[in-house]
Amino acid sequence: MEPVLEIRWHARGGQGAVTAAKTLAEMSLTKDMFFQAFPEYGPERMGAPIQCFNRLSKEKISTYCGVTNPQIVIVVDHTLLDIVDITSGLGDDGIIIVNTTSLPDQIRAKLNINGRKLYTIDATHISLEELRRFMPNIPMLGALLKVTGLLTKEEAVTFLEDSFGKKFPPKVVESNVVALNRAFEEVKAE
Repeated sequence: MEPVLEIRWHARGGQGAVTAAKTLAEMSLTKDMFFQAFPEYGPERMGAPIQCFNRLSKEKISTYCGVTNPQIVIVVDHTLLDIVDITSGLGDDGIIIVNTTSLPDQIRAKLNINGRKLYTIDATHISLEELRRFMPNIPMLGALLKVTGLLTKEEAVTFLEDSFGKKFPPKVVESNVVALNRAFEEVKAE
């Protein structure tokens, strides 16, 4: 892992990206890591494009500005691919994870992306089937964890059961665990 791993999330307001970034930060505590999770938005309303960020490190983090050169970019809403430069600041060895029904090579061709590792997952489908609503944040978090190995599937499930179990009814916890598990299995690489 890089000294400080920086992640940029692209989403629309109301899709749960800020919650996913905060959940990732809390999960990093189980690995004795330092973390930051913060959104970048103003008076946008539900559906407006937003960004949020994570920084994770085994060492204390002394940077307190926005993430401009992430190692990982997560696109929660594929419609943003046409209006946002998701590769801005992302190095050739960076990782891109997109919520889409398309395969990674189709996204690469559409965006004319060179280098970088590209992954796709149909987080929308998973959320609609398992959560019974459009909330792709936990499936996207699962895909991120699978791709990076930051947490194993078992560690992530245990965290969700413990953390969500304090806030939500058992049925909600169970559906989020199933969505996370499916993401680990269904994320596609080139």
